[in-house]
Formats: sequence, C-alpha cells, structure tokens
Amino acid sequence: MRVPVQHNLPKEEVRRRLRERMPELPAHMPGGAADVTTDWPDEDTMKLSVGAMGQTVHTTVSIEDTQVIVELDLPPMLSFFKPIIAAAVAEKGTKLLAPPKGKD
Repeated sequence: MRVPVQHNLPKEEVRRRLRERMPELPAHMPGGAADVTTDWPDEDTMKLSVGAMGQTVHTTVSIEDTQVIVELDLPPMLSFFKPIIAAAVAEKGTKLLAPPKGKD
C-alpha cells in the first residue's frame, strides 16, 4: 500500500521531524503497545517495522522534495483495514509535516 503525503519543508526538516517523532508511534497503536524498530539505509529513506497484536507491518518512508511516500507491506490479516490505515497515515503525516505556525 502506497500513501503519498505532500509537504513544503526542506528535506532536512522532514528527516528531523521523523527522527524526533518516531518514539511517539507506539502511543498511536491499539492498546498503546508496539515494538517499533527504525533504520536509515540512506538519508532520504527510513525503514520502519511495527509489531503489535501479533502482526508486523514493514514500512518504507521515502523523502522527496515535495512529498513523503509511505509504503506499507500489510499482512493479509490487516488488508481489510487498508482504507482506515491509509487515512490514518495521511492524517498523521500531514500533521507531522505541516509548516511551522505562521509560515506557509
């Protein structure tokens, strides 16, 4: 599943926000418990693995000039929830990458 999230930030700011906010991810999972691991194979690609409730979702986040592409590899058991997951990723991503208050 591929979810693009538009932004108008410098790439460095996108990387900073992703690095700083990833520890908050488990709080957004059902039950508030998740095993999250991240890896940065290069400066514009983050690999993310989230394990919760017996399921693991592997994710690649690619930082581009005007958007972030979030690609999620959902296990078959979660495929039914694709629209809900895509909407949540888009909403949270948009909030995360919003310009600072008072700036466009």
